[in-house]
Amino acid sequence: MRSSVMALAALLVTDMAKAGPVEVSPRPATRGAAMVSDARPAEPLASAEDQAGLEAWVAAFRPRAEAAGIAPATLDRAFRGLRYDADAIARDRNQAEFSRTVWDYLASAVSERRLANGRAALAEHGALLREIEARYGVDRHVVLAVWGMESSYGSHRGDHPLIGALATLAYDGRRGAFFEEQLIAALQIVQQRDVEPQAMTGSWAGAMGHTQFIPTSYLAFAVDFTGDGKRDIWSDNPADALASTAAYLAKSGWQTGQPWGLEVTLPAGFDYAGSGKALRRPTAEWRGLGLRTAEGGALPEHGEAALLLPGGARGAAFLIYGNFRAISRYNAADAYVIGVGHLADRMRGGPPIRASWPEGERALVSAERVELQELLTRAGFDTGGADGRVGPNTIRALRGWQQSVGLIPDGYASPGVLERLRSGV
Repeated sequence: MRSSVMALAALLVTDMAKAGPVEVSPRPATRGAAMVSDARPAEPLASAEDQAGLEAWVAAFRPRAEAAGIAPATLDRAFRGLRYDADAIARDRNQAEFSRTVWDYLASAVSERRLANGRAALAEHGALLREIEARYGVDRHVVLAVWGMESSYGSHRGDHPLIGALATLAYDGRRGAFFEEQLIAALQIVQQRDVEPQAMTGSWAGAMGHTQFIPTSYLAFAVDFTGDGKRDIWSDNPADALASTAAYLAKSGWQTGQPWGLEVTLPAGFDYAGSGKALRRPTAEWRGLGLRTAEGGALPEHGEAALLLPGGARGAAFLIYGNFRAISRYNAADAYVIGVGHLADRMRGGPPIRASWPEGERALVSAERVELQELLTRAGFDTGGADGRVGPNTIRALRGWQQSVGLIPDGYASPGVLERLRSGV
């Protein structure tokens, strides 16, 4: 699970690849975590210098932890046998960028294997999911979809010792403040006796359990659904983890009975300048503009919605509602939210996405996104900086430039748009 500090990633999609016969989490990197495999090859060896440096860091850290309310006895338990996690450092230092288009991402996120495994999980845990839905008001299929996206329905929860990984990453210093915050939160969890230090395992970057909470999000949102006195998201029983996910979404503004989004068709001559997550309109206005459901019917009434074009004017179009924003609190990447929502729809018996995508077109890599921002700003359409993240400012600038040169103002950062910017035409 992600706290708001982790919702920093690009809207262009990155994804992880993992070998093995079992499907893996397709979540994009929006939480500060690396998009590399969590499969465990032969681990790099820690040197004596690395171990000594970590131990010295822990000695200096202990007063800070005690000032944050961590008891000395808890620190003794948590740090007993602590080892420098060279594997976590290697993964953190070697985060290759896997830029993917939204349609490639969705092909993995909502694959036939993921659907089949999801149906099996729904059959096994249907009563539990219905009970969670009744208590928190969150669609059980969405909770199931988050579980599928985050850990492949519990089959890939991660096996890194969390205390050691977080301490090592905090000591390393590249993102020291963030990892120290997560380490203190993990120690608070240990102090509360929800889990013993040796059983607190997860991904190398600190995401834990069936639905991959980071420690600060666990403290804020995890619940004891089973009533055994512990918020246990690590065990084979997924009840507390699934209920905690529902609680997180409920507290993020989930509206019972409202969809996350709806695939729609646009009329000929539609003004694409009216799209974008920030431009919400009542359903009646969208009807008046000629939008229809993907099946060709009249738009149902679900309240205000915005029009999202994740693949530009040549891809699928979605009206997105308040529940899209609720899911985005879990992971801010548009592709992730669409993946969760569409996977949930398919679990409910819904159809595949009907529209075609601009197949064969690749996603821009980070350096190209930076170049795009620099060229837009140079052309007089300020993006507010060149950080490689295609957010609202960049999309707004791109739309303005597209209008100025007679292109469809869909705000989609494609290789063709970059080439046109480079040419200065």
